[in-house]
Amino acid sequence: MNSNVLQEVDERSNLAGTNKFELLLFRLGEEPQSSRRELFGINVFKVREALVMPQVTVMPGAPKHVLGVANIRGQIIPVIDLPAVVGCVPKTGLNILVVTEYERSVQGFAVEEVEEIVRLEWSKVLSAEANAVGGMVTSIARLEDDQTTRLALVLDVEKVLRDVLPSRVHEVKDTHNMGPALGLKPGAVILTADDSYVARAQIEKALQALHAPFVSTKTGKEAWERLQTLANEARAEGKRIEDKVQLVLTDLEMPEMDGFTLTRHIKQDERFKNIPVVIHSSLSGSANEDHARSVGADAYVAKFVADELAQTIRKAIAAHA
Repeated sequence: MNSNVLQEVDERSNLAGTNKFELLLFRLGEEPQSSRRELFGINVFKVREALVMPQVTVMPGAPKHVLGVANIRGQIIPVIDLPAVVGCVPKTGLNILVVTEYERSVQGFAVEEVEEIVRLEWSKVLSAEANAVGGMVTSIARLEDDQTTRLALVLDVEKVLRDVLPSRVHEVKDTHNMGPALGLKPGAVILTADDSYVARAQIEKALQALHAPFVSTKTGKEAWERLQTLANEARAEGKRIEDKVQLVLTDLEMPEMDGFTLTRHIKQDERFKNIPVVIHSSLSGSANEDHARSVGADAYVAKFVADELAQTIRKAIAAHA
């Protein structure tokens, strides 16, 4: 393993809004059927640190695929056997712990080997439907150099956590605190963009509880194209686009076009600039929130607490009424 990789995670510059991001690449071992060692990736912004595997304390009755807990800088975190989750067999052991912060919780993923950090454009990342590695791959990154093209499987962390540690995923169960129906204009919708199936399901359940019609898309690029289609329909009907789309709710990390770029496109376009945009992301932190404001987003809310999401949407719509 390149020791520099462990030091670089905290040293990344902020790439927000450039439609670029950095991917931490790692191996999980061999696939039993093919003996291939696929390359996996996770966005560096989700990673707190990567370190040589610390001592893990086994917990009686721990969920399947949870090795136990580890003490990381005074914080006790669960350690997930990531190769076991995706069905790989490590040949040299679980050597590295990748500590991630996600949806307001911290957990460690045990992996066989960390390779490098690569910088690439979201346009080089293709959406993957839920048909690979048990539906745990959200997208596929094309890593190109002068000689070769490699593929890296970007894991759907929402899906992993939901399957292994469901208590850490905020389900939309009690909708009583979400308040009354949003009361959108007749014929208007909320346009959403999120590449994770689990996240889309949560968002849709929350919007249904608010009696808010919505159109769901899987990438920023798809949302941008859908918005232009709706603008054409509005013009043909003699309406404004705001009569068709009352708010855009977007994730940050998405194949082809990220949420910052989508927001900038919307706010720089005379047709769309008055549509409120709410960024809804597991990538919490003041740097991302500051950049959300700089590209024109009306609000930033961390995933996933349904009543906070509802309150944020309500305020954004009221501000544009």
